[in-house]
Amino acid sequence: MEFWGLFITALMPVLKVLIITALGTLLALNRFDILNKDARMHLNNMVYYVFGPAINVSILAEAITFKSLVMLWFMPINILLTFIIGSVLGWLLIKITRAPPHLHGLVLGCCAAGNLGNMPLIILPAVCKQRSRLFGDEDVCNRNGLAYSSVSMAIGSIYMWTYLYNLIRVSSCKNSKTNEVDDSLMNPESLLMTSPENTSTCSAGTLVSAENISQTKDSANDLDVETARTEGVAKVTAQEKVMKQLKKLEKKINLKTLLAPSTIGSIIGLMIGVIPPFKKGLVGEKAPLHVIEDSISMLGNATIPAMTLLVGANLASGLKASSIRFSVIIGIIIVRYIALPAFGVGILKGAIHIGLIPNDPLYRFLLLLQYAVPPAVTISTITQLFGAGVLECSVVMLATYTCASASLTLWSTFFIWLVL
Repeated sequence: MEFWGLFITALMPVLKVLIITALGTLLALNRFDILNKDARMHLNNMVYYVFGPAINVSILAEAITFKSLVMLWFMPINILLTFIIGSVLGWLLIKITRAPPHLHGLVLGCCAAGNLGNMPLIILPAVCKQRSRLFGDEDVCNRNGLAYSSVSMAIGSIYMWTYLYNLIRVSSCKNSKTNEVDDSLMNPESLLMTSPENTSTCSAGTLVSAENISQTKDSANDLDVETARTEGVAKVTAQEKVMKQLKKLEKKINLKTLLAPSTIGSIIGLMIGVIPPFKKGLVGEKAPLHVIEDSISMLGNATIPAMTLLVGANLASGLKASSIRFSVIIGIIIVRYIALPAFGVGILKGAIHIGLIPNDPLYRFLLLLQYAVPPAVTISTITQLFGAGVLECSVVMLATYTCASASLTLWSTFFIWLVL
């Protein structure tokens, strides 16, 4: 197909995203005040707890089988490579631009974590609906594209809430400790006002109260006393060492953030799709419990428009001025829209040459797309959680998503030409 034909095919999905995103930004402005802060919070909760898990369950239950799940084994590796390469490039960007310490986590996160769920969920079905039918039958393409995107969202969510969450947490805690030291030099009494909750947040990575900490210490002391009584010796056994390490790991990892609702929905959808009795009972018009799957599918249909409106509404905050350097924003744009996609093309060509990826053009297109998407919207949520670079994050998101309209179109055109 000619270049302009591929360009138009790639442009249409991006334009749809851009139009709905612009509508979300418009609704968030003070003049209309429809998607204000409270409205965004409630809509975000609906997407996070209801719509997102629903679309993952419905799509994966219908489209995924054990055979197709085995075929997708390379996707977790591909996403991991996007995080590793993005982190290395982000670290180089920090060194070159000399970004302030409290923005290190934000810069690394924006370079490493892409929008692996929302954008593929919007772009792939839109590409399948084009008249050119580049990826075959529309229904089959749409079903497979949504399934691939849901798996991408689930895997990306796990990486983000393990790596990215702790990355920004450590960066914010370092900055808070530096500010506390500076304040104590000016006012020694400020050391007495440091709350144990803040200290525990930096050390453990989870928001716990002083009461919970004391209860944990008491239970640990009781366990030590009981162990000493039963064993009668001070020597620590191998089993006790393992238990001690597991307890430390449990404190460091926040399982509630790791097992996000969308991840749980993906696990349930995979179980239904892979286990034949579950699939026969829930999926299909002849299934006795198909009304349950139909209801979940109806909820999932609201995910994509709600997500896109939220992206636009959150970008409205980026219209405000911030202290972030222009060189940092330009660096993030270069990393995300030039360097990472170039690495992705090289990695995919190498994997195809070795024979690691099956001959599925739509699957290969998604693997390439994972290197070219803008930064993950989850970064905004995490920065708000720790109060580190919230306004700067909004400015970066506004700049990167504005540039994404042109970048995604050009890279998608090239990717479609490459995989067909």
